[in-house]
Amino acid sequence: MMTTRHVVIDSPLGELTVVADGDALTGVYFRHHWHPPTAEALGECVRPAADELLRRAADQLLEYLAGERTQFDLPVTLVGDPRQRRIWDLLPGIGYGQTKTYGELAAELAGGTTAYEVGQAVGRNPLSIVVPCHRVVGKGGSLTGYAGGLKRKRFLLELEEPAPVTAGRLF
Repeated sequence: MMTTRHVVIDSPLGELTVVADGDALTGVYFRHHWHPPTAEALGECVRPAADELLRRAADQLLEYLAGERTQFDLPVTLVGDPRQRRIWDLLPGIGYGQTKTYGELAAELAGGTTAYEVGQAVGRNPLSIVVPCHRVVGKGGSLTGYAGGLKRKRFLLELEEPAPVTAGRLF
């Protein structure tokens, strides 16, 4: 039987609620998230040590937030309507340290998808950080809405900025 459950972990971005259903991660939510899940969608609260998948997810999130990891190796399931999933499917293609604008993603989707529609779907991405919606920016690189708040978006983008190449090499 598939069971939905969650853990709450402390992170540099504050409390994170990490949700899994069966053998896949289904949500990562910030405290005061714009579109929080219902209590029913969160399922039972468990201890990370008691759940292998949630423990791995918590470990990888903390490694990422400490600058020790650039990719996640976790099974995920994105729950949303077909239009949202089409947009969410583009997000993992935005590499670590890269950004794309809402308009660029809309153009990739074609079919009359607007930057506004991309923004609406990106804002409802249930897998914050793991599916990198923070890498989507406004025209000219402006920081626009983020379900976890702009301070968190700025933190994530600065975390991913490439380290400056050191001019002096020893050898």
